[in-house]
Amino acid sequence: MSESASAYAISVEDHDAVRVLFLDRPAKLNAFTAEGYRALRSRLDSAAADPRVAVCVLTGRGRAFSAGVDLTEMSRPGGSAELGVDFDPLLDCLARFPKPLVAAVNGLAVGFGATLLLHCDLVVVDRGAEIRMPFVALGTCAEAGSSWLLPLRVGLQRASWLVLSGSALSADGAVAAGFALASAPSGQALDEALTVAASLAAHSVDALVANKSLLREGYPERISAVWQREKAAMAAMAEKLGPIGWSAQQ
Repeated sequence: MSESASAYAISVEDHDAVRVLFLDRPAKLNAFTAEGYRALRSRLDSAAADPRVAVCVLTGRGRAFSAGVDLTEMSRPGGSAELGVDFDPLLDCLARFPKPLVAAVNGLAVGFGATLLLHCDLVVVDRGAEIRMPFVALGTCAEAGSSWLLPLRVGLQRASWLVLSGSALSADGAVAAGFALASAPSGQALDEALTVAASLAAHSVDALVANKSLLREGYPERISAVWQREKAAMAAMAEKLGPIGWSAQQ
């Protein structure tokens, strides 16, 4: 696939009632631009509205799931502001996505590439993948509601270690911590995730939506409130340490 420096595609494959969304910017490790935020939100909205889709799988093309935000976008005039404007609607879309969302982590997942996984209902990780949240190393703070979602998923002590040390989480470590449901042999994360998704899609879409809503009652409002606190903390850090750009850890 040919791509410009800033182009960001989200490609789609349908497998019966399972829709696969591919972060499709492999030359840039699927690092997000504002265009990427808009494209992912659009694809998720379409999947949510399509009665033929019961389950959505999110994965990446190439050797990375996502390296987070494209830092070159932040260095261009107005880039940081544009990223900020387009990130909030995507985060709200993820928090409110009504159908099961399964992640197939095919490779590196860093920053928002990692915190995005906390918005997925089930996560399958390639045996060779690595998940990192380098907030502290970048002199900034947790983002995308992760300061609440991460302890909820893995417990406070493990979350504290991952955030405060910035240490990488391996596939086996992700499963052991409860961050992921399962690991997959190298190159088979998508196949394993499709198997998981198909088992869900065998059920009524209405039942899936109703039960996900019950499991995630109050999530959108809580995520929004936590994200506002995280943004305020980022701004305070930037004021102390000098500007590092909007949400640079993504």
